Amino acid sequence: MGASVTAPRLVPLLQQFDFACARLADRMTGPVMDSGDGSETEVGPMTDKEYFWEPVPDCWSVRRRTGGPGPRATLLAGTGDWGRDAAPYPHPWPPPFTTIAWRLTHLSEMLSLRADHTAGGHTLTRDDYPISGDAAGAAAAFDAGATAWRKSLLSIDDAALDTVGFCTYPHGSDPDEPFIDIVWWVNQEVLHHGAEIALVRDLFRAALTPPPVDTRAAP
Repeated sequence: MGASVTAPRLVPLLQQFDFACARLADRMTGPVMDSGDGSETEVGPMTDKEYFWEPVPDCWSVRRRTGGPGPRATLLAGTGDWGRDAAPYPHPWPPPFTTIAWRLTHLSEMLSLRADHTAGGHTLTRDDYPISGDAAGAAAAFDAGATAWRKSLLSIDDAALDTVGFCTYPHGSDPDEPFIDIVWWVNQEVLHHGAEIALVRDLFRAALTPPPVDTRAAP
């Protein structure tokens, strides 16, 4: 039976998570986003071209499975027609620059799998997670992952927050950490990957926008 009252220590972390998810969702889909100073700025929905944009050579991204992995990747993670560039440990060094597609599917997969390994069947792996091959599908998958993770948090009691290994997610330190530390970690994952995705969107827009013409007379 799920907890009827949210653990007090969880409340600020849930508030932070909700804020980070809403800000990222607005940044990807619009029609407006928080500009950072509390005012609203118009923003269009992310396009497939942005989703797959590679600003530098040899990016890691999401690719059709039939084409195989990209540079320095050895496999395509996930299931379905698309996969995300990956490699077993030790990972390539220096780390490849990753596209919005890579960052967003990584984030959504993590949320979905951690939800399962917290309050689900404790069975899902990366091989079970479908990778989105378009921007709209990826935004929807992020929303689904965030909703699943939040629901899993509402099912736990205060004692679970101190339980080492309460989350059995197999791709992190979860089996060795108190659950409250994992909740904090997930928040920072959303915050920092959300900021990265926003930055790449800004870079994409800037790359396509001609510089302003200087109409001042030459000295």
